[in-house]
Amino acid sequence: MISASNIYLVGPMGVGKTTVGRSLAKSLGMEFVDSDQQIEERTGVSISTIFDIEGEAGFREREAKEIFELVKRTNIVLATGGGAVTREDVRKAMRHNGLVIYLHATLEMLVERTRSSKNRPLLNTGADPREVLEALMLERDPLYRAEADIVFETDSRSPHAVARDICTEIRKRWQR
Repeated sequence: MISASNIYLVGPMGVGKTTVGRSLAKSLGMEFVDSDQQIEERTGVSISTIFDIEGEAGFREREAKEIFELVKRTNIVLATGGGAVTREDVRKAMRHNGLVIYLHATLEMLVERTRSSKNRPLLNTGADPREVLEALMLERDPLYRAEADIVFETDSRSPHAVARDICTEIRKRWQR
């Protein structure tokens, strides 16, 4: 275990937060938590169903409540939803309770990684997924970067390699 309260992974859908997070938590001896998974377990329905019934605003409210509970815990690696950073109160909660790591990928990589996914409500609206991802990145990239203590590129890299590099960087920072 390392000496930090929590590690929060932020970034767009398809960047690998969940996969990298699992590997990172294992390497650091921390617990892995995925906020979307927590919401699904708590509600008993999929994120897509929540979007269908409550819309994005309803989902974001649930997501914020879940993250507010999770930041009270210690020794977790939390994979957040791609839009979690759109709320200032969520950004503040993460910033004050751990290390925020932005996993970044190019638009082309995100399009490729999300191409066959059916459980991404913002991409299942009938609009061109590339245009949706591009608009989301234009809106959210500045938020991710502003909140991040560290930014890691994930393009053409395995989740294990990204997690390994994050571990190396974290250990360097916490040895100072």
